[in-house]
Amino acid sequence: MTQIVVLPVLLPLLGAGLCLVLGRSATAQRLISVVVLTAVVITAATLLFRADRYGPQSVQIGGWGPDIGISLIADRLSALMLLVSTFVTLCVLLYSFGQGIVEYGRETPLSVFHPTFLVLSAGVSNAFLSADLFNLFVGFEILLAASYVLITLGGTEARIRAGTIYVIVSLISSAIFLIAISSVYAATGTVNFAELAGRVDDLPSGIAQMLQLLLLTTFCIKAAVFPLSAWLPDSYPTAPAPVTAVFAGLLTKVGIYAIVRIQTLVFPGDGLRGLLLWAAILTMVIGILGAVAQSDIKRILSFTLVSHIGFMLFGVAFATQLGLSGAIFYIAHHITVQTVLFLVAGLIEYRSGTTNLNRLGGLARTAPVLSVVFFVPAMNLAGIPPFSGFLGKVALGQAGVAAGDWLALVTVAMSILTSLLTLYAIAKVWNRAFWQPADPDADHDDDDDWSHGPLHGHDQVSTGTQVTTKWQQVATKQRLPMAMGLPTVLLVTFSVGLTVFAGPLFGITDRAAAELLERTPYIQAVLAGPQ
Repeated sequence: MTQIVVLPVLLPLLGAGLCLVLGRSATAQRLISVVVLTAVVITAATLLFRADRYGPQSVQIGGWGPDIGISLIADRLSALMLLVSTFVTLCVLLYSFGQGIVEYGRETPLSVFHPTFLVLSAGVSNAFLSADLFNLFVGFEILLAASYVLITLGGTEARIRAGTIYVIVSLISSAIFLIAISSVYAATGTVNFAELAGRVDDLPSGIAQMLQLLLLTTFCIKAAVFPLSAWLPDSYPTAPAPVTAVFAGLLTKVGIYAIVRIQTLVFPGDGLRGLLLWAAILTMVIGILGAVAQSDIKRILSFTLVSHIGFMLFGVAFATQLGLSGAIFYIAHHITVQTVLFLVAGLIEYRSGTTNLNRLGGLARTAPVLSVVFFVPAMNLAGIPPFSGFLGKVALGQAGVAAGDWLALVTVAMSILTSLLTLYAIAKVWNRAFWQPADPDADHDDDDDWSHGPLHGHDQVSTGTQVTTKWQQVATKQRLPMAMGLPTVLLVTFSVGLTVFAGPLFGITDRAAAELLERTPYIQAVLAGPQ
């Protein structure tokens, strides 16, 4: 039964191969992608059930031992992250059908969106399930290689420029990661998490701290922790809505997951507590101030994405069960809410031809359903009771108050300020895009909108032709396709479900946090083989 741990990685890769073989058939590619991701969701749910009831589920690839082989393991944390991320990925895939994000026809010999999307899913799954540093690196590289393709779909100038920044930053972080891995291996003779948990304790404190800082630097770049977050707001908004949504929901969270795993398993305790708390404070405050200053919905959401990474780092810094439980709960919440808000931004762009607040207005009257679909996750992101965002922030605040020292209390105060400014940024979008009448005399000097281009919103990609008209011409108030609206509503419902079932979910996150702090179940599952 433990062999199913391999399936979340293996199935998407096999599906990607089939999609490449059937690259001229839109129906076949869509069917394969949906079946594969549905199977991964079912597998993730099974793994979460078994990990919660029977303990971590592990497998040694090829039968090799953990010292030289590849170990995959699903404990409560990784199984929960896998379930939420794959369900969100499936919803984004369904949304992409309605947007028509891929091209088919005589001028397009091969459509790469579906195979690349599945490879991205395989990389994310591999990162969550990896039990050693090098395989974690491989997972990162798989998802990054796929993201390089997805972020530049359409080949517009803006996307190539943003993609170049993204690629350069990713390559730098990967180089630092390789340096960190080689340093860890040189110091300990292993890169396996379970073996590292015992050997790092025997290292001189200076060497151990240097290794910890190297790994944290790598993961903070990938998670967009300030001051290593400047690349994100300029990279994500230019991509098509489904791509931006899945990036926002998943990629930074893989970095946060790696921080949680390293900080609890390899470097337990709160040795860098002060550094992590200051990073959390600056990430929350600088990120949300950037959001307040923006006038485009996608850029506002990109800055709030950076800001709320600070909440997760806040919980990790305390290294307590309450702090870790709150952080895990908030990660699950934020994956869902941030993804659905970017999908809603795509719906707004499809409906109105833009996401610039200077050009929008009156959507509450002309698109009331869209208004509701935006309002619910927006209030959830801001942390308005009784939504899951509020519950997660309360848990993190309780962890900070329980710590009791001045820096912890300052962090709690800054998290409250960040929540209020998030509400202000969201209220600005709500007022200007949905309630304020559109201004026909608004400045349109920037009509060559950086967010438009092939494979985006109004482009007629299904026939291989591209609409290149300016904003005034594309803003035709089109009716939203059901194929885009239904997956968005499904994700909104799922986000509300996190509130309705917050009690059982907090039960899982509490047990996951206790398991992380205990360390023994994870170590035994890796070293003793399949359980």
